[in-house]
Amino acid sequence: MAEALQVNSPESWWPGSSRPFLIAGPCGVESPEQINTVAKDLAVSGVSVLRGGIWKPRTRPGSFQGIGAEGLAWLKSAGLQNGMKVITEVADSEHVEQSLAAGIDMVWLGARTVVNPFQVQRIVDALQGVDIPVLVKNPLTPDLELWIGALERLNNAGITKLMAVHRGFTAYERSRYRNAPNWPIPIELKRRFPELPVLCDPSHIAGVREMIGPVAQTALDLNYDGLMIEVHPDPDKALSDRGQQLVPDDFRKLIQGLLVRNKSFDSVIAAASLEELRSRIDVLDHEVLQLLFKRMLLSREIGALKKEHNVSIYQLERWNDILQSRPSEANGVDPLLTRDFIIKLFELIHEESIHQQTQVMHKQDLPVIK
Repeated sequence: MAEALQVNSPESWWPGSSRPFLIAGPCGVESPEQINTVAKDLAVSGVSVLRGGIWKPRTRPGSFQGIGAEGLAWLKSAGLQNGMKVITEVADSEHVEQSLAAGIDMVWLGARTVVNPFQVQRIVDALQGVDIPVLVKNPLTPDLELWIGALERLNNAGITKLMAVHRGFTAYERSRYRNAPNWPIPIELKRRFPELPVLCDPSHIAGVREMIGPVAQTALDLNYDGLMIEVHPDPDKALSDRGQQLVPDDFRKLIQGLLVRNKSFDSVIAAASLEELRSRIDVLDHEVLQLLFKRMLLSREIGALKKEHNVSIYQLERWNDILQSRPSEANGVDPLLTRDFIIKLFELIHEESIHQQTQVMHKQDLPVIK
């Protein structure tokens, strides 16, 4: 895997100078009137890039699949009339060719496309030698390497005007989100490629307009570079994703109400206080590591005892007892230690304990499955 992406800073190519970077517009382009109306409203809200879906990769065949190639001219015209660049989603090489022919300024690869490296490569081949910005949404599955792979394929083709877009991941359990944000994944992407701008798509994460604001604020609190938000002149009559689109007035209020955090302290005293608190955390982290080491030594002793008496490593009753007792004990210490956090913590500890006992069972001379 490449150590770094060759990415041009968006300050050199992004239209306008507003931060955070804003992309907004309807889920799907439906008519010239619709896209012109929303573009006019967004232009006065500081939006420099107008989005609009032309082809919609829908789950069910009977749903709105997008207006098709004729909508490209409507999207481009709305952008020109209101001084905005335009962007649309491309899912195959034909989409790329038609978008380029229509003068579309930017394109993005959607979550359903990014899961298929063969399809990504076909799009990359169609973009070869073209100097336009390309945005890449995360894949449906929480697979960071798949996301990075799509970015690398584009980069290998000489495309350096790149951005990543976090739109959340398909969740199979009940959740308050349409798509689970899994914030650690985009955070890790940013850690590995700090030069890569990352935008958030709170519309797709939220799934309902009431939650778009909180998701957008969380993204900015995590130092995201911008937002892509769905805006429609009459969402209740939209042909797709009605529940997650905002009317222009609500979008303007949302943007005006968002807090953009500083990247660093502007006060020497506050910075010194931060360093003092971090030093105290470092000491506690050292103590935690020492305790974890002692716990794993005990796990290895247990593994040796089980081996001597030919007892299986996994003990369901013991594991159930830990899952029940540790969250309750933590809650008695302080409600800040939430049940979900404690369960996740002890799941990791239990997994490593199983690993340590397995090593003892096999005297470390057999491969261990993790």
